[in-house]
Amino acid sequence: MPEIPRASSEVEPLLSAVGIEAGYRDRLVLRGVDLDILPGTVTAIIGPNGCGKSTLLKVLARLLEPSAGRVLVGGQLANGIPRREFAKRVAILPQNPIAPEGVTVVDLVARGREPHRTWYQQWTAGGEEVVLEAMNRTGTATLATRMLDELSGGQRQRAWIAMTIAQESGVVLLDEPTSHLDPAHVVDVLEMVRDLAASTGRAFVLVLHDLGAATRYADRLVVLSDGNIVASGTAAEAISAPLLADVFGLDARVFADPEDGVPTIAPRLRPRRAGLV
Repeated sequence: MPEIPRASSEVEPLLSAVGIEAGYRDRLVLRGVDLDILPGTVTAIIGPNGCGKSTLLKVLARLLEPSAGRVLVGGQLANGIPRREFAKRVAILPQNPIAPEGVTVVDLVARGREPHRTWYQQWTAGGEEVVLEAMNRTGTATLATRMLDELSGGQRQRAWIAMTIAQESGVVLLDEPTSHLDPAHVVDVLEMVRDLAASTGRAFVLVLHDLGAATRYADRLVVLSDGNIVASGTAAEAISAPLLADVFGLDARVFADPEDGVPTIAPRLRPRRAGLV
């Protein structure tokens, strides 16, 4: 599996959004969004419901055409790249992916090789090795022959992410990858994503609702509100009590974890009201 250069201030973005406006019919959702995605990083897109998080991911994945602005892949206009070639550079895992009934883990992961195949080839050179490495990197090799629908939620999500790794794309877009998972599996999946970014140089872009998980596992937070990016940077740079109140309507304290310094969000308890059960 090819290694991708680690992020630095001099590294060119793998994926960029420039002046993006997008929406549905006559409803504008994104308004002038600019975003650079650097290699070897985890970017979490956060914001209240309806602010444009999933819409932005769809634009980056070429699933939704912007009404203004442009998406660049390695400096090249995304809409000028053939679909199959684009899939070799950008992968997306939707919030609720659907697999054929009775598919095994190894069969699912192998589907990530689709952009690399031709109509007369089942495998390209090294394709089987790429699938095996993707399963090894995601801890799913021991599940290879198991049916996907027999697995726990956390195991299934690992298998789906293994499929995107087998695609060998430099950028992986994950739409709410921890929804429906219990807290232990949320940590498990996000730690895996963080480790994959560090070990392979891929860029991961995640839509997350869990603010605590976003601040702890993302290298960069992008805060959306009403279709605009209102804050961007490390957790310490992007998250503050006034921002939480303004964007999320959340009255909370933000303080550095005494053990590792990561910003921690603690909602303030409201006084109990008499008569409520």
